[in-house]
Amino acid sequence: MSGPDIARAISRIAHEIVERNHGIEHVVLVGLQRGGTWIADALGERISSIEPSFAIPVGSLDPTMHRDDIGLRPVVAGSVSHIPCDITGATVVLVDDVLYTGRTVRAALEGLNNFGRPRAVQLAVLVDRGHRELPIRPDYVGKNLPTQTTDEVDVSIDGVIVTSITGNQS
Repeated sequence: MSGPDIARAISRIAHEIVERNHGIEHVVLVGLQRGGTWIADALGERISSIEPSFAIPVGSLDPTMHRDDIGLRPVVAGSVSHIPCDITGATVVLVDDVLYTGRTVRAALEGLNNFGRPRAVQLAVLVDRGHRELPIRPDYVGKNLPTQTTDEVDVSIDGVIVTSITGNQS
């Protein structure tokens, strides 16, 4: 995916969020630290242009301390979680850059409990690379991208880069 592909995917996902939720009156976007925060911001801007009469709340969540593999991997100093409103009764759209095993999303669901009890939680990702270890499925996907388990997927506003263990980029 190139930079323009990313922009189109964000625009499409924004329209899908508005359509599926019949507007955005009770919708909150929450970007997962770090990769999902800029995407949540971009979705918020795009949704605001679609529905200019209502400002959609956009926050961020660091699920690090809620991970089930915290003892198996080094803990990186966390980012600050910020949810700008009470999410009780709201539809929360978790936003991330890449969906892989599903463990980060599971941790984020647990972390949301600190901020209230949403009516519903939806998941938006720019890239779904498969290889799920948990029964988690995104509601909104920019691109399904088949990968090997050894591949690394980096997403930025400029595009998506897949690096294989052999060092080849695509």
